[in-house]
Amino acid sequence: MRGSISETFVYQLPVSRILAAHCMESILTTASLSFPLDRQGIDTKAMIHANLGTAPLVEHAIANAEGLLAAQGPFVVETGSHTGRSAKDKFIVRDAETEDTVWWGDVNVSMTPENFAALKADFFAALGDKETLYDADLFGGSQPEHRVNVRVINELAWHNLFIRTLLVRPNVSELEAFAPEYTIIDLPSFRADPARHGCRSETVVAVNFSEKLILIGGTAYAGEMKKSVFGILNYLLPAKGVMPMHCSANVGADGKTAVFFGLSGTGKTTLSADASRTLIGDDEHGWSDTAVFNFEGGCYAKMIRLSEEAEPEIYATTRRFGTVLENVVIDPVTRELDFDDASLAENSRGAYPIDFIPNTSEENIGPVPANIIMLTADAFGVLPPIARLTPDQAMYHFLSGYTAKVAGTEIGVTEPQATFSTCFGAPFMPRHPSVYGNLLKGRIAKGNVKCWLVNTGWFGGKATQDGISRMPIKATRALLNAALDGSLNDVEFREDPNFGFEVPVSAPGVDQNLLDQRSAWASAEDYDKTAQDLVRQFIDNFAQFEAHVDEGVRNAAPVAA
Repeated sequence: MRGSISETFVYQLPVSRILAAHCMESILTTASLSFPLDRQGIDTKAMIHANLGTAPLVEHAIANAEGLLAAQGPFVVETGSHTGRSAKDKFIVRDAETEDTVWWGDVNVSMTPENFAALKADFFAALGDKETLYDADLFGGSQPEHRVNVRVINELAWHNLFIRTLLVRPNVSELEAFAPEYTIIDLPSFRADPARHGCRSETVVAVNFSEKLILIGGTAYAGEMKKSVFGILNYLLPAKGVMPMHCSANVGADGKTAVFFGLSGTGKTTLSADASRTLIGDDEHGWSDTAVFNFEGGCYAKMIRLSEEAEPEIYATTRRFGTVLENVVIDPVTRELDFDDASLAENSRGAYPIDFIPNTSEENIGPVPANIIMLTADAFGVLPPIARLTPDQAMYHFLSGYTAKVAGTEIGVTEPQATFSTCFGAPFMPRHPSVYGNLLKGRIAKGNVKCWLVNTGWFGGKATQDGISRMPIKATRALLNAALDGSLNDVEFREDPNFGFEVPVSAPGVDQNLLDQRSAWASAEDYDKTAQDLVRQFIDNFAQFEAHVDEGVRNAAPVAA
């Protein structure tokens, strides 16, 4: 019989507390901090466990009854009611630093300096009352001249393990000289007060770019920390002319880099974890004059319905000590995992060091890109499995950031819904999208980069129709390989009548029938209607950007009949 971790803890917690009381002294504890917390104004009686490695952090987490060790080695946790980011609870302090640099609106919501000051005071008071805290001093960014020093302070050992796994870990000499530039304090037990703190609920993610401080409270979802660092770099790097990207990246045997833009669920992690190519990273990167560099030192992959056959490299990480699994169902007796059970979350996740994937870049760095792939999971069954984009079309689709929500993955979603997340990462982009779009267009032109749109979604009809399934991953990989090795450039292309981009008529190793969505539909008339509905949604969404782009990009829009 399966049971949740929380149910198991009803029986285990007293024993775990006894274990913690009697055995904690035997667990490896703290290393000295080169930059003590009191220099940051943090006064606490807590035992500070600083920069612990994987094994001692797992020992602490087990002793604290924070999760379970699975049969094959990973540490498994539940995050409670928050199984994803709390996007509506994120705020940026609006002050002289950010007034004219942040793109204010529905995504970047403001908090007053006064409200943040009250929140900070209450956070620091909460730190003062803790008995135990965990500190990790880390880098955001693998290219030394463009990285940022980030200190993360946690009340949970597994949170500290998570962020240590996801970010870039300094070596011993770097730790000895480490001084934090930005600090993240993550206290899931903290409850915000909307009246006092100027937030929406008891959950809060507050970013202060002037004080270089991020406060996270009321949620145990660890991804908030990871994305906070992404937000920092998305704010800092454009001012240096470096393009921050929500993308995965890898390098072929020919030494050419490919980057894969895409929202969650489009295949960004899966398609970049290719044993025939060297992985730079799976989620967040910068594009400088000399390199594509990973912001992180780990990967954060979706686990729901993971299979060894479809994704062998990622599946193997779930059999290793050092992996952290969030909201994956585990049998509390046998400690076996069930990736098909979505009872805890559709967004179950796994965090693991990047070197758990075979053939990874030692320095998490590669050459500047030769190919850009924009991934979408089109649940309407309209977009082709692959299309070739002009630079103007690439910027149009980058600013659009289209994918689709699928029925059943979110409460209330019963039909496919178009989702537009500009730059394929709107929640993490503090500046106006045109800043990132113009950076991308300039770098595409400078490097003569080839651009592709790849649809990993549904084929031959809408996702809700009986008998309709997603594009086979083997076909997607074959099309990608043909694009990346150049062989796709030698085939015949046709112009898509709705979107104007070029679609191959045939491709090496791919069933020709898979390349024409319209002919695969039972009714061509139904396809045409659905395609035009999607075209209109693209046009309506892009209206907000028209004043910020040139005529070439505006003319790259799809055509409404």
